Amino acid sequence: MTMDYTRITHIDDPLFADMHALMGRIFPPEEVLEFELWREPLEDPGIRVFVAVHEGRVVGATEYRYYEDDNVAMTDFTIIGEPGLGIGPFLAQHRQQDLQQLATANGKELFGMFAEIYDPYRAERHEFGGVKPMDPFVRREVLAHLGYRKLDFTYVHPSWNNDGEAVSELDLCFLAYGVNTQSLPGALIEKFLRRYYAVLAQKPAAWEDMVSEVGKRQQVALLPL
Repeated sequence: MTMDYTRITHIDDPLFADMHALMGRIFPPEEVLEFELWREPLEDPGIRVFVAVHEGRVVGATEYRYYEDDNVAMTDFTIIGEPGLGIGPFLAQHRQQDLQQLATANGKELFGMFAEIYDPYRAERHEFGGVKPMDPFVRREVLAHLGYRKLDFTYVHPSWNNDGEAVSELDLCFLAYGVNTQSLPGALIEKFLRRYYAVLAQKPAAWEDMVSEVGKRQQVALLPL
């Protein structure tokens, strides 16, 4: 069984239409950016969108980015379109290889990677397209095994509908590659969040308050998922 790890850099790529349709089947509406609004992100060299293509079909996708100045990455999303193909490990391995190459080109060892991870007790009503590997309980356990831990603060994020609504079913988590990393500086978290969500003009007051508060903390502990 073979899959190709293919980068998408334009919304006119037929694979992008496949990917966006897959996102619509898997994620709740407030988590999916409108089709046309993808034009600039896809053309941004710092945003890396790859799809797993099997027999001409997009069966999985992942988006991530690497910030050279802070030597951290962010996994925007990982989509597993169907079970039994090994899509999750395929995407994770290829993403890891790509990020390590980016860090090496930056003269560093990758410090770690942020990810927003659903809290299954708050997000269990979502069926995620009926694909069981995308079930919040399954995903959280898998990501815990990969080494992700949640940051110790109550997390909300702006809806990708850009309507100023706060989404509160996720935890902000971090995969640290250094075995001694038990916390992150609050200033690093604030800088990351402000940069990451700069694309959204409408941000809820709850998000602004959260970001300001976490930025005042010296360190924010990493807790088990």
